Amino acid sequence: MNSEPSLLDEVPGELMMWVLIISELLVFGAGLAVFLSIRLTDPVLFAESQDHLHRTGAALNTIVLVTSGFLAARALGWRRAAERTKARLALIGAATLGVVFLIIKGFEYADKADLGIGPETNVFFTFYYLLTGFHAAHVVAGVLILLLVAWKDDARNIETGAQFWHMVDLVWVILFPVVYLLG
Repeated sequence: MNSEPSLLDEVPGELMMWVLIISELLVFGAGLAVFLSIRLTDPVLFAESQDHLHRTGAALNTIVLVTSGFLAARALGWRRAAERTKARLALIGAATLGVVFLIIKGFEYADKADLGIGPETNVFFTFYYLLTGFHAAHVVAGVLILLLVAWKDDARNIETGAQFWHMVDLVWVILFPVVYLLG
Protein backbone atom coordinates (compact mmCIF):
# COMPACT_ATOMS: atom_id res chain seq x y z
CA MET A 1 0.00 0.00 0.00
CA ASN A 2 1.49 3.31 -1.11
CA SER A 3 1.17 6.04 1.50
CA GLU A 4 2.07 9.21 -0.35
CA PRO A 5 1.62 12.47 1.53
CA SER A 6 -1.47 14.40 0.62
CA LEU A 7 -1.59 18.08 -0.14
CA LEU A 8 -3.12 18.66 3.30
CA ASP A 9 -0.05 17.10 4.92
CA GLU A 10 2.07 19.85 3.41
CA VAL A 11 -0.06 22.78 4.59
CA PRO A 12 1.70 24.52 7.50
CA GLY A 13 -0.09 24.74 10.82
CA GLU A 14 -3.29 23.11 11.97
CA LEU A 15 -6.06 22.23 9.53
CA MET A 16 -8.82 23.35 11.90
CA MET A 17 -7.11 26.72 12.36
CA TRP A 18 -7.16 27.08 8.57
CA VAL A 19 -10.89 26.31 8.60
CA LEU A 20 -11.39 29.01 11.25
CA ILE A 21 -9.21 31.50 9.36
CA ILE A 22 -11.02 30.93 6.07
CA SER A 23 -14.42 31.29 7.73
CA GLU A 24 -13.32 34.51 9.47
CA LEU A 25 -11.93 35.92 6.21
CA LEU A 26 -15.26 35.15 4.53
CA VAL A 27 -17.13 37.03 7.27
CA PHE A 28 -14.82 40.04 7.01
CA GLY A 29 -14.98 39.84 3.22
CA ALA A 30 -18.77 39.88 3.28
CA GLY A 31 -18.78 42.89 5.61
CA LEU A 32 -16.34 44.74 3.38
CA ALA A 33 -18.34 43.87 0.27
CA VAL A 34 -21.50 45.33 1.81
CA PHE A 35 -19.55 48.39 3.03
CA LEU A 36 -18.18 49.01 -0.47
CA SER A 37 -21.59 48.41 -2.08
CA ILE A 38 -23.29 50.92 0.18
CA ARG A 39 -20.43 53.35 -0.36
CA LEU A 40 -21.33 53.38 -4.06
CA THR A 41 -24.83 54.62 -3.19
CA ASP A 42 -23.64 57.60 -1.12
CA PRO A 43 -19.98 58.46 -1.75
CA VAL A 44 -20.36 61.98 -0.34
CA LEU A 45 -21.59 60.72 3.05
CA PHE A 46 -18.77 58.18 3.16
CA ALA A 47 -16.12 60.79 2.27
CA GLU A 48 -17.44 63.25 4.87
CA SER A 49 -17.62 60.52 7.52
CA GLN A 50 -14.17 59.27 6.66
CA ASP A 51 -12.79 62.75 7.41
CA HIS A 52 -13.61 62.11 11.10
CA LEU A 53 -11.28 59.11 11.25
CA HIS A 54 -7.74 59.19 12.57
CA ARG A 55 -5.73 58.15 9.53
CA THR A 56 -2.39 58.72 11.26
CA GLY A 57 -3.41 56.54 14.20
CA ALA A 58 -4.67 53.88 11.82
CA ALA A 59 -1.39 54.02 9.86
CA LEU A 60 0.53 53.67 13.13
CA ASN A 61 -1.68 50.71 14.03
CA THR A 62 -0.79 49.14 10.69
CA ILE A 63 2.91 49.40 11.53
CA VAL A 64 2.22 48.04 15.02
CA LEU A 65 0.38 44.97 13.72
CA VAL A 66 2.82 44.21 10.91
CA THR A 67 5.71 44.45 13.38
CA SER A 68 3.80 42.21 15.75
CA GLY A 69 3.28 39.67 12.96
CA PHE A 70 7.01 39.76 12.23
CA LEU A 71 7.73 38.98 15.89
CA ALA A 72 5.27 36.07 15.85
CA ALA A 73 6.97 34.66 12.75
CA ARG A 74 10.43 35.10 14.30
CA ALA A 75 9.22 33.33 17.44
CA LEU A 76 8.55 30.21 15.40
CA GLY A 77 11.99 30.35 13.81
CA TRP A 78 13.66 30.83 17.17
CA ARG A 79 11.67 27.98 18.75
CA ARG A 80 12.62 25.64 15.91
CA ALA A 81 16.26 26.67 16.51
CA ALA A 82 15.79 25.72 20.19
CA GLU A 83 16.06 29.34 21.34
CA ARG A 84 13.10 29.19 23.71
CA THR A 85 13.82 32.43 25.54
CA LYS A 86 13.98 34.44 22.33
CA ALA A 87 10.81 32.73 21.08
CA ARG A 88 8.92 33.50 24.27
CA LEU A 89 10.10 37.11 24.32
CA ALA A 90 9.06 37.54 20.68
CA LEU A 91 5.59 36.17 21.44
CA ILE A 92 5.23 38.42 24.48
CA GLY A 93 6.43 41.34 22.32
CA ALA A 94 3.90 40.46 19.63
CA ALA A 95 1.12 40.29 22.24
CA THR A 96 2.24 43.59 23.76
CA LEU A 97 2.04 45.25 20.36
CA GLY A 98 -1.47 43.81 20.05
CA VAL A 99 -2.34 45.64 23.27
CA VAL A 100 -0.75 48.83 21.86
CA PHE A 101 -3.04 48.44 18.82
CA LEU A 102 -6.07 48.21 21.11
CA ILE A 103 -5.00 51.28 23.10
CA ILE A 104 -4.63 53.35 19.92
CA LYS A 105 -8.00 52.06 18.67
CA GLY A 106 -9.51 52.88 22.09
CA PHE A 107 -8.33 56.49 21.81
CA GLU A 108 -9.96 56.70 18.39
CA TYR A 109 -13.23 55.27 19.71
CA ALA A 110 -13.13 57.69 22.68
CA ASP A 111 -12.63 60.63 20.32
CA LYS A 112 -15.64 59.51 18.28
CA ALA A 113 -17.70 59.25 21.46
CA ASP A 114 -16.63 62.77 22.50
CA LEU A 115 -17.84 64.03 19.11
CA GLY A 116 -21.16 62.22 19.58
CA ILE A 117 -20.36 59.78 16.77
CA GLY A 118 -21.60 56.25 17.31
CA PRO A 119 -22.80 53.29 15.28
CA GLU A 120 -26.20 54.94 14.85
CA THR A 121 -24.76 58.19 13.41
CA ASN A 122 -24.97 56.98 9.82
CA VAL A 123 -24.41 53.87 7.73
CA PHE A 124 -20.67 54.60 7.36
CA PHE A 125 -20.18 54.58 11.11
CA THR A 126 -22.41 51.55 11.54
CA PHE A 127 -20.01 49.61 9.33
CA TYR A 128 -16.93 51.36 10.74
CA TYR A 129 -17.78 50.19 14.25
CA LEU A 130 -18.94 46.77 13.08
CA LEU A 131 -15.80 46.03 11.05
CA THR A 132 -13.21 47.62 13.33
CA GLY A 133 -14.93 46.35 16.47
CA PHE A 134 -15.08 42.79 15.13
CA HIS A 135 -11.41 43.12 14.22
CA ALA A 136 -10.57 44.46 17.70
CA ALA A 137 -12.29 41.40 19.21
CA HIS A 138 -9.98 39.24 17.09
CA VAL A 139 -6.98 41.25 18.32
CA VAL A 140 -8.03 40.50 21.92
CA ALA A 141 -8.36 36.80 21.07
CA GLY A 142 -5.02 36.88 19.26
CA VAL A 143 -3.24 38.51 22.21
CA LEU A 144 -4.57 35.77 24.48
CA ILE A 145 -3.52 33.09 21.99
CA LEU A 146 0.00 34.56 21.69
CA LEU A 147 0.37 34.64 25.47
CA LEU A 148 -0.92 31.08 25.74
CA VAL A 149 1.55 29.79 23.15
CA ALA A 150 4.35 31.74 24.85
CA TRP A 151 3.54 29.67 27.93
CA LYS A 152 2.98 26.37 26.06
CA ASP A 153 5.77 27.07 23.62
CA ASP A 154 6.23 24.02 21.46
CA ALA A 155 6.78 24.77 17.78
CA ARG A 156 3.39 23.42 16.69
CA ASN A 157 1.55 25.67 19.15
CA ILE A 158 3.56 28.70 18.07
CA GLU A 159 2.89 27.93 14.42
CA THR A 160 -0.84 27.67 15.07
CA GLY A 161 -0.92 30.86 17.15
CA ALA A 162 1.06 32.70 14.48
CA GLN A 163 -1.43 31.46 11.86
CA PHE A 164 -4.26 33.16 13.72
CA TRP A 165 -2.21 36.31 14.35
CA HIS A 166 -1.31 36.62 10.67
CA MET A 167 -5.01 36.44 9.82
CA VAL A 168 -5.59 39.36 12.22
CA ASP A 169 -2.77 41.26 10.47
CA LEU A 170 -4.15 40.47 7.03
CA VAL A 171 -7.64 41.67 7.89
CA TRP A 172 -6.27 44.98 9.21
CA VAL A 173 -4.05 45.47 6.15
CA ILE A 174 -7.26 45.23 4.08
CA LEU A 175 -9.50 47.21 6.47
CA PHE A 176 -7.08 50.13 6.78
CA PRO A 177 -7.09 51.27 3.14
CA VAL A 178 -10.74 50.40 2.52
CA VAL A 179 -12.15 52.12 5.61
CA TYR A 180 -9.62 54.91 6.19
CA LEU A 181 -8.15 55.80 2.79
CA LEU A 182 -10.43 54.82 -0.08
CA GLY A 183 -11.67 58.04 -1.57
